[in-house]
Amino acid sequence: MININRLSLKNTSLPLIVFITTAFILLPVQLFMHKPFLLAERLHAGLGFLQVFIAACYAAFIAYQMQDPKKTAVWRKRSWLIFSIFFFSQLLAGIFINDIFLMSGKLHLPIPALIIGGPIYRGEWSIMTILFLSTVLISGPAWCSHLCYFGAWDSLASRNNLMTNPIKNLMTWKHGFLFLVIVSAIGLRIMGASNFTASIAGISFGLLGITVMIIFSRKTKKMLHCIAYCPVGTLIMYLKKINPFNITINNSCIVCMNCSKYCKYEALSFNDIKNKKVGSTCTYCGDCIRGCEQEALEYKFFSLSPKTSRRLYLAITISLHAATLAMARI
Repeated sequence: MININRLSLKNTSLPLIVFITTAFILLPVQLFMHKPFLLAERLHAGLGFLQVFIAACYAAFIAYQMQDPKKTAVWRKRSWLIFSIFFFSQLLAGIFINDIFLMSGKLHLPIPALIIGGPIYRGEWSIMTILFLSTVLISGPAWCSHLCYFGAWDSLASRNNLMTNPIKNLMTWKHGFLFLVIVSAIGLRIMGASNFTASIAGISFGLLGITVMIIFSRKTKKMLHCIAYCPVGTLIMYLKKINPFNITINNSCIVCMNCSKYCKYEALSFNDIKNKKVGSTCTYCGDCIRGCEQEALEYKFFSLSPKTSRRLYLAITISLHAATLAMARI
């Protein structure tokens, strides 16, 4: 009986922490925003509290399912896809039904590259840019594996068995597209281009990204849009260094390369594993852990144990995922 109780406590502690954390994030939004921010509160006064409760319950459920490293990848992808579907559903509702579904009441293009290019072109910060930077500060690169509304579709396009052939000139492609977005945004601003012209440029970049998913991500079985095309992914590759979380490879690794079969982010090449260091494109998604029989892949957070570090990362990331989902409007 004692062992059963201990197991029960172990299985419910993380979901409980995630439930409380998610509610802690969303309650101030519900209580102190002068203008109703949560969608349910906009629809009817007082319903925002119900939305907070539902979001916290959802977060607790996902945390319960993701505790087992063998199930993490499945539930991460499911919750990520739910996030993206919910995000774009509200976008369509805002366009075709009522602008109450839009966060600011105004339509903004939901293209990741505009998180970088938009503020440069407009000369001012956006809500999405601030939200993006906040998540990087708190959870490192989790944006690229839990929160990006485009990334879930790239993950879906690259599903099934993975090819292990490395992507040639990856860093050249990554930095090239980042440079293109920055220079284009500066050029449009200098030329005084209209919002319509800038929007066409943004839409074109987004449509090209979708083409990359459909053709190249499906062919290589790797997330080519996220790791090579998306400039936000390249920026995160550097910004994530300000966050103390990491994934490390310990000395029990025998370089069997089995973990690389589960990595769609091109972060576990032969040289990476041989040098006991995950690649710079790693998003800490944790999918690779299920493929390592030696338990060589570990989460790291200062001096905490790998198991505690992983639980802390899950608690923070899932809470952010659920809270962002509750506010997932343009």
